[in-house]
Amino acid sequence: MFMRILAATAALIAMVTVSLAADIKPAVVYDLGGRFDKSFNEGVYNGAETFKKDTGIEYRDFEIQNDSQREQALRNFARRGFNPIVAVGFAHAAAVEKVATEFPDTKFAIIDMVVDKPNVSSIVFKEHEGSYLVGILAAMASKSGKVGFVGGMDIPLIRKFACGYLAGVKSVKGEAEVFQNMTGTTGAAWTDPVKGGELAKSQFDRGADVVYHAAGGTGLGVLQAAADAGKLGIGVDSNQNHLHPGSVLTSMLKRVDVAAYNTFKTAKDGTFKAGVQVLGLAEGGVGWALDDNNKSLISADMKAAVDKAAADIKSGAVKVHDYMSDKTCPY
Repeated sequence: MFMRILAATAALIAMVTVSLAADIKPAVVYDLGGRFDKSFNEGVYNGAETFKKDTGIEYRDFEIQNDSQREQALRNFARRGFNPIVAVGFAHAAAVEKVATEFPDTKFAIIDMVVDKPNVSSIVFKEHEGSYLVGILAAMASKSGKVGFVGGMDIPLIRKFACGYLAGVKSVKGEAEVFQNMTGTTGAAWTDPVKGGELAKSQFDRGADVVYHAAGGTGLGVLQAAADAGKLGIGVDSNQNHLHPGSVLTSMLKRVDVAAYNTFKTAKDGTFKAGVQVLGLAEGGVGWALDDNNKSLISADMKAAVDKAAADIKSGAVKVHDYMSDKTCPY
């Protein structure tokens, strides 16, 4: 009798645990540029959509229009019982820290920044590793020996992309010239495709024939300018190869879709953990895109070179300098 009671109690506890683990109301607060920026935000949206498709669990999201809405959006979701809440982008850091303190029982995740709170998962990426790979492809595709980079907001995170790209280019052609421009110093730098196009055109006019962008929605102008000029662009974050088939050499993949999906899944499964997650090549957090839209641009030698570099980075044989570690770029 005792054993039957014990077994029944254990089964009841298991049922309650599963019920509690599955009882989630996920939410996303996007960064400036919105869910359909074809890049950073849209990657998170795609991850949330995949989770909804796989589980049937609905989520809510919000597109901020200015910086003042960050804290308000997070707090509104928390007050309404949404849990977990994903904040997209480093600029949410102060708001996440404040609201996570107010709602200690709510799980939060922030992408691209570290917030040291017991209920916050901080997800950061080794963008320099993925940028190194597309730098190799840029150097090998370039006929002029001149390539370019257009960043969004001039912050250390975007300098990290640029430095990794420069390292990859120089690993193939040490004498290559790399032009670099940043779009601006405010959040508007992510949402200005006209400016992105102008900066890319100026680099093409100086002889560049491949330009990589890390500029969110602004980068759409870079890719358009490349297509218009008969040159090559390189996309970022999401796979942007399809935007201009035959003109986008590749895209540096930053798997924010996986970050969003896993945040929702671990909350559902009861395995959510606070702390810092660092996702690089070895963790499947960054990479490069090869598909029907760009396969004609990637030769067997190019693929072999980038595959070898990826293997060497994973093994530790090649170490790509992380600009965030000392705010310098030695290449």
